[in-house]
Amino acid sequence: MLENDNTQSTDKTGASKIALRGTGVIVILFFLLMVGAILAIGTGALQLPPLKVIAILLEPLGVTLKHMGTEQEAAVLWGIRLPRVVLAVLVGGTLAVSGAMMQGLFRNPLAEPGLVGVSAGASLAAATFMVLGAPLTKHLSDDFALYGLPIAAFTGAIGCAVIIHRASMVSGRTSVSTMLLAGIAFNALGFAGLGILQYLADDNQLRSLTFWMMGSLGGATWDSLTVIGPLLLLPILLAPFLARGLNVLQLGEAEANYLGLDVENLKRLSIGLVALGVGAAVSISGMIGFIGLVVPHLIRLGSTPDHRVLLPASALLGALLLVGADLLSRTVVIPAEMPVGIVTTLVGAPFFLGLLLAGRRSLRL
Repeated sequence: MLENDNTQSTDKTGASKIALRGTGVIVILFFLLMVGAILAIGTGALQLPPLKVIAILLEPLGVTLKHMGTEQEAAVLWGIRLPRVVLAVLVGGTLAVSGAMMQGLFRNPLAEPGLVGVSAGASLAAATFMVLGAPLTKHLSDDFALYGLPIAAFTGAIGCAVIIHRASMVSGRTSVSTMLLAGIAFNALGFAGLGILQYLADDNQLRSLTFWMMGSLGGATWDSLTVIGPLLLLPILLAPFLARGLNVLQLGEAEANYLGLDVENLKRLSIGLVALGVGAAVSISGMIGFIGLVVPHLIRLGSTPDHRVLLPASALLGALLLVGADLLSRTVVIPAEMPVGIVTTLVGAPFFLGLLLAGRRSLRL
């Protein structure tokens, strides 16, 4: 009896330490994100010191500081810099959370949102709108021309996710392996479709399509954030509610079912949130890689694989990394702008390769 009490006490102490460590990681990442966002807002052709950025942001709340900015500086901050940073936070957080959910669902650290074909569906639909829908936009309203591309990409992502989910149903249950294979097939079809559209596109369309596929946050406006922002925010807010189920699922589907987890419902909710978030992200920012793959790895290495910590921490770190990548993309080649997807790939690919090599060396030891 005494031994059981000691075991329970040890388990509670271990759980409390993990919770405390996870809370510390989340608090630190939140603080770093705030600092990174303030620096990103103030950096550009018009430099704004951090204190001036804070003063301009607090002015609408009735807080007056002596480091007040001019009307021109306030217009640049509110009209150009802030929407872009907010979009980077939402897109980065959504892609990272989606990657963490996919890795938990597939029980594979190499899984990422593109595996289920969502990105391919969004890209193909957006490319189709750019190339084949261009003649239609000349005869339609300006609003349709402005929002047509995001709507097309989002519709393609959701439609692809629904088709893959239906194709992966085996005897009324979702087969994760079949879903993975169907995602690979859709990615191949999407790549072939993009090749055909690039062949049919004229010079202007080909240039627009190429830059969109590289990823960019340059189209961020308050109007676009009003439409896409809530769709990006939903996965970030709802994913932590699936943390317990994803933790149990790591034991295996049979064991999770035995413990009372509705595995099928967890799969549907996870895939639905990933499709919603990634579809919205691709529709407004184009293709941005490696955020969903690398960020969950970093959290596991620095904190814990517990999804109660992993999901919110991934959202914060993904937001921080994309804010930093976007800052580099618009300052490293001034006055031009480098696509942010190139920056994330240049940083993410070597880093991920280093993780794999380090893991191989540790296995040898």
